[in-house]
Amino acid sequence: MIHSSRIGVWWRVLRPFTLTASIVPVLVGAGIAIPFYHFHVWRFLAMFLASILIQSATNMFNEYYDFKRGLDDERMVGIAGTIVRDGVKPTTVLRLGFIFMAVALLLGIYLCATTSWWLALVGIVSMGIGYLYSGGPWPLAYTPFGELAAATAMGPVIVLISFFLQSGTVTWRAALLSIPIGLLIGAILFANNMRDMVQDAEGGRRTVVILLGRERGRILFASVFAAAYLVIVMLVVFHLITPWALAVFATIPTAVYVVRLYYQHTEPAKLHAAVKGTSNLLFRFGVLMFCAMLVSLVHVA
Repeated sequence: MIHSSRIGVWWRVLRPFTLTASIVPVLVGAGIAIPFYHFHVWRFLAMFLASILIQSATNMFNEYYDFKRGLDDERMVGIAGTIVRDGVKPTTVLRLGFIFMAVALLLGIYLCATTSWWLALVGIVSMGIGYLYSGGPWPLAYTPFGELAAATAMGPVIVLISFFLQSGTVTWRAALLSIPIGLLIGAILFANNMRDMVQDAEGGRRTVVILLGRERGRILFASVFAAAYLVIVMLVVFHLITPWALAVFATIPTAVYVVRLYYQHTEPAKLHAAVKGTSNLLFRFGVLMFCAMLVSLVHVA
């Protein structure tokens, strides 16, 4: 029983439901390449694991620095705050984050050695953003640029790296197809910040939703979802993605459900389901995009 309890604590440190933001971009990037290029299995697996490790490390840095700055306390909702709730040593969380980053770096060396060393520059910048989101003297999470920086590094950048690992190039088509994924990853961060906006403001954060206010934040949140679907329609209209990608519209009920929660509630405890719902929406949206590309490949063949 104690063993299973400890596993649960470490599982919460990883913040597993947020890991869709590291899984989906790798899938979509590979999916864009599969119909046109030879599929490199080991590169895909290495990138898949490295992406998860970097985001897990970012979550741990966030856990550590939020605790050190006094932002985490007994009022917290969700699965963050294992240092406060479960008594995990802060230095242990920080050390594990750096270990995860180190393993990701080794995987990155393998990927560079099999493709291009220019990839190292992009990877180091992405890892740096992962750390600076919460760490350093001016953490991005405390500014209005946190969502934008993280969404770009975890959305289009990871999609394009994953595409590059299969194709050996970067194209405008791949960049455009990465936009809806970046929008939905940004929506996860925005959803989290809207849930925690009162406590974040007390802790000195100045996120986008804090600057906009709750009502305008709700409008922006719903607009991001609408933009993601609109981009898919435009990509289909201009023949940049298969019409099968319109299958992502099956996720609209989830988007409506999540937005309604933010209009119905303000209490963080009641909004945690909306944060998880946004993460689930990204996963379903991304998997449907990936499957659409595979289906189009079968039809072409």
